[in-house]
Amino acid sequence: MVAGPEAGAEAARARALAVLRIRGAALGVALVPAAVAVVLLVGGLTGRIGRADPVTSSTGWDTVRWVVTGIALVVLLLAALVTTVVVRARPALSPSVPIAEESAPDLYRLVRDLADRLEVPAPSAIALTPDCDSWLEDRTHRAHGPPRGKAAGGAGAGAREGARAVQAPVLVIGSPFMWWMRVAELRALLAPVVAGTGPSANPDIAAARRFVRGLDAAVAVSARAKHPLGAPASAFVGWAARLLLRACREHAMEMERCVAAAASERAQNVDYGLRIVAQEQVGLAYAGWDRLLTRVALPAWRLGRWPSRLDAGVVSALTELSRRDRLAEGFTSRLGERPACDLLEEPGAVDRAASLLAARLFHGGPAEPGPDWSPVGWQQYPEEVVDRKWRLEAARLHRVLDALPPFTDGGRPGRAEPGGPEEPGAAGDPDGLVAAGGAADPSGPAAAYGPAVAEGLVAGEPSAGPESSGPTLVRVIERLTAGERASDLVAARLGAELAREERAEAARQAAREPVADGPDAGVTWGDGLADGLPLFPMQPPRTGRELLADHVTAMVCCAAVDTAGAAPGLDWLDGPILLVEGARRSDLGHPVLRLVDDGDAGPLGEWLGEVGVRPEKPVRLV
Repeated sequence: MVAGPEAGAEAARARALAVLRIRGAALGVALVPAAVAVVLLVGGLTGRIGRADPVTSSTGWDTVRWVVTGIALVVLLLAALVTTVVVRARPALSPSVPIAEESAPDLYRLVRDLADRLEVPAPSAIALTPDCDSWLEDRTHRAHGPPRGKAAGGAGAGAREGARAVQAPVLVIGSPFMWWMRVAELRALLAPVVAGTGPSANPDIAAARRFVRGLDAAVAVSARAKHPLGAPASAFVGWAARLLLRACREHAMEMERCVAAAASERAQNVDYGLRIVAQEQVGLAYAGWDRLLTRVALPAWRLGRWPSRLDAGVVSALTELSRRDRLAEGFTSRLGERPACDLLEEPGAVDRAASLLAARLFHGGPAEPGPDWSPVGWQQYPEEVVDRKWRLEAARLHRVLDALPPFTDGGRPGRAEPGGPEEPGAAGDPDGLVAAGGAADPSGPAAAYGPAVAEGLVAGEPSAGPESSGPTLVRVIERLTAGERASDLVAARLGAELAREERAEAARQAAREPVADGPDAGVTWGDGLADGLPLFPMQPPRTGRELLADHVTAMVCCAAVDTAGAAPGLDWLDGPILLVEGARRSDLGHPVLRLVDDGDAGPLGEWLGEVGVRPEKPVRLV
């Protein structure tokens, strides 16, 4: 057990020395063949091993000398290759928004005062990342520094390397904390993190960390190798790096645990009671941030829009979460205290940059705004995102219906004969649904849709055939109630259509040229990191039935907006919602599922009649 910060630092240093011993052992193994070759050659020249003249000797020692010398040269070349890759590979760098001291002097002052209280070196810089976490990050690698031509004062390489050697790590703060945390809570939360700069300044711990991060980067480099000629060398480098990582994994993990324990112990006397409250806010912030990204931001990202004030939105989401959760009733009183974002000179600009970075990380969007990737404010979100999302999904659903064959045989109403020929993918027409003249039988299955649907059909609305044409809700209901497998057919076609659109969008993003002066220009994220966007997929793939239910819901919402005076809305925790007379209607899910899963339109018809939706009226599509 670690008894104090000094004991924890010593334990971490002992683990770091174990990692460095593994590095030294690997170097020694690589030098063994060379040492044996030197002994054999020197022994041959001195006459102590074989004859004195190794060139004219006919003994077997000549063969041994040259074989061992060849092996030594090959091993040295391979060791030099591995060493070069490990040293030059760029360690992974967390994507973040750098915060200059001029743009946040109060924040830098808070962190420096905290470091003085903890008696540790202050972090060299501060950055924000769209995540609910905070940590220290070593950015002393040459790839993370300024270009050679932009070195301050034209100093030489020796001066630059010396500056990097003494540079403290960078403090990375989760951007949601800056908006949700109060200033005192943020200071208490950052105390154990800033305390970690003390052990990080130890040369042995720093060297061990650089070695482990270099091995990790070398593995990423070997995995990215595509040239066939360099594949064997890359495979060997990857194998050697993974072997060394396995050898020092346990020591490296224990080293980090000891560093964390030492930092936590050092921060015990700094705002300890307030830190307990701040830790409770961390869990709440994580829950609200996750809901905001998956339910609110993701629909906008899929439409080519990115909310420009995500961090400000998380405050609204967490306030709503606190209001709904009886256990969090007292949390809203915190909003009267000074928020941590007041420590920034321009919180709006920082929020915009962090929101764009979040869209790039979690969705894979472009690094720079453009015609197809524009910001959207929270006030415009219902009209520009929610309404557009519904109408795009409704349009996609009707495109799928247009591509399907009619569910009648030869344009005559009625089912196809059992076992008889049927159009591929077509479903049978419900008996008695549509009369020969195009009107509905009021006593037939149309009555099961509810009064609004039945009255619309009986009123003699023109129809282009047995299946109502045009973008109407009736057409969707007729198709989904046409047979037992009607929903499966539409769901399969819908999934194929959506997959085709996603492939086309991926091709457009791949063909998009990088912006030379964008936010990513000159920023190195590390080998194997920036090429795999999005880094964190936000949502698992949806099944065909889930896709169909979402699209039918969108169609119902469009019909409600166009014919019943409803409006699109935004819920901070649930995303797009339907507002009827200013109140949220959250009871649409069950009727839609009954229609999609069971082909039963009765519950949906009752819901439409209650709201006053006219399903036989065409809706506006995008």
